[in-house]
Amino acid sequence: VKEGSKVNKGDKLLVLESMKMENDITADFAGTVRRILVKAGDSVQVGAPMVEIVE
Repeated sequence: VKEGSKVNKGDKLLVLESMKMENDITADFAGTVRRILVKAGDSVQVGAPMVEIVE
């Protein structure tokens, strides 16, 4: 997704690669993507926010 994109609950937001496995990260609720907090190649800590969505 891109900043400003409208998303529905369950829409794929990004793909997280871990241990050579790809995991789809989906929206928990409908809204508009305000900010994307990560970029390709970033390491992400457990529980860290990756996308900010506003209703």
